[in-house]
Amino acid sequence: MTDTYGRRFGAGREPNERANPGRGLVSVLDFAVVSHTRSVILLVVCGFLFFLPGFFTIPPIDRDEARFAQATKQMVESNDFVDIRYQAEIRYKKPVGIYWLQSAVVEGAGFLGVPRAELRIWLYRVPSLIGAIGAVLLTYWTALSFVTRRGAILAGLLLCSSILLGVEARIAKTDAMLLLTVVAAMGAMGRTYVNWQRGDDMEPSWTLPAIFWTAIAGAILLKGPLILMFVGLTLASLAFLDRSLAWIRQLRPMAGLIWMLLLVLPWFVAIFLKSGDSFLANSLGGDVFGKLMKGRESHGAPPGVYFLSFWATFWPGSALAAMAAPAIWRARREPGAQYLLAWAVPSWIAFEIVITKLPHYVLPLFPAIAILIVGVVERRVLSRSPWLTRGSAWWFILPMLLCVAAIIAGIYLIRQPEFVAWPFAAGALIFGLFAWWMFDEGRAERSLLNAIAASWFVGVVVYGVVLPSLVPLFPSVQVARAIRNVECVGPLIAAAGFHEPSLVFMTATSTLLTDGSRAADFLSQGNCRFAVIESRQERAFTQRAEAIGLRYAAGTRIDGYNYSQGRSVSLAIFRSEGAR
Repeated sequence: MTDTYGRRFGAGREPNERANPGRGLVSVLDFAVVSHTRSVILLVVCGFLFFLPGFFTIPPIDRDEARFAQATKQMVESNDFVDIRYQAEIRYKKPVGIYWLQSAVVEGAGFLGVPRAELRIWLYRVPSLIGAIGAVLLTYWTALSFVTRRGAILAGLLLCSSILLGVEARIAKTDAMLLLTVVAAMGAMGRTYVNWQRGDDMEPSWTLPAIFWTAIAGAILLKGPLILMFVGLTLASLAFLDRSLAWIRQLRPMAGLIWMLLLVLPWFVAIFLKSGDSFLANSLGGDVFGKLMKGRESHGAPPGVYFLSFWATFWPGSALAAMAAPAIWRARREPGAQYLLAWAVPSWIAFEIVITKLPHYVLPLFPAIAILIVGVVERRVLSRSPWLTRGSAWWFILPMLLCVAAIIAGIYLIRQPEFVAWPFAAGALIFGLFAWWMFDEGRAERSLLNAIAASWFVGVVVYGVVLPSLVPLFPSVQVARAIRNVECVGPLIAAAGFHEPSLVFMTATSTLLTDGSRAADFLSQGNCRFAVIESRQERAFTQRAEAIGLRYAAGTRIDGYNYSQGRSVSLAIFRSEGAR
């Protein structure tokens, strides 16, 4: 046995001898742990394996993803990279960072000759993919100060395989990139703190301060001041526990603050000159402080919701969380554990208190939790309490529930048994079962690797096979396809009763969102016009059309399900004369 498992958090040295070789998945880990290069290659490959199923084939998701993508699309169309708008409406909830990243990808794809690049939602998701893989690599980098290289790889794999990151990596919005910046900042700060706690006499360096302050600037441009909560609560906790923040001088706060302001102020000045105080009023006043006071967009929930959802969103790592908790508590005053707990616990409590709750809010805390769990696994001090060890069954139960639910959804919505998904569902159940049956304290690593493999199979089932095939969930795609098949140039579109952002993104920025009566007036104003009328608005449309003597032709009817509103929809496409 090496001395790895008897050292304190923060020791950060490699074991004197390699772990006993295993078979299969353990052998892959044994191969990667030999060098940093192999470790990074393994994590990058795993990132692509976990995040690419469904990445290209899942249609735009309402409502946040489609809104972000449409705002970026308008930036590209208008060449205005300061203002943020969704159609004519200002969209000042978040700063400009993610829109710039998405615009760069879409513009680059267009330059390379990708046809209709502005309509390909997967291009808008590329920053999220980069953010997710980058966060996995930065978790590995951060963990190297707390556990061995083997443990750092496991921490990266735990984050990579978590259900919540798998979702965010496939959605074109801010949270995966925010995770990257938070892990970079917290990792730089953690390395500085642990070095100070060890008493290491290191040559003054600008590397960690540069990473720290640049990451903070990036996070502010992505999602405003949220990262300051993570950093501030961590610093406050450590100051209270250590009665000192002397180590923070190593992060060059004065020079770093100036550098951060140089990065973030130009856009904030530009948007202030363009919109006055509208951005600050909408972003800070409406979005940030509004979520503190009441549940926004029907997302209010009581304290404890994040704790309950954690067991699903951090799966498969969550199955070990309860077993690791007693050892983490005992190690709470060790430098490494103290820093990781200061990163995770105060911010988690703050999120539980805030009224508005969305699952991704706690995602930036997952790397700290992953490293803490791996530290306990390395020491082989997982709890042996029967009540806690029964949690290993969760490695089998959750993939069973998810795979069965996905297949049933396919049968219910499209009347197809989705046979392609069945072998992957079987793989998820087999690996989940192996993880559960093989688990004991001495083989926790092998069980964890099997659970990570089960997570990949679950991802293929849900994202790669079932979700893209659920056509009724994405009526906007069918509407856009039907209108593109017309034989007229520059079709104009109005929609009544179905106003989802995905429809605007998939059709045109000029799409008019209105009611049935005004849609009839719109149709009467010229040729090559289309009205997409939801069944609840058809009566108003036909009455107004009759009143004004409108001549129109009925086209395709599309039946689907609006999951944003939780109800079925039936969309009729009516054409003005002159469109065939």
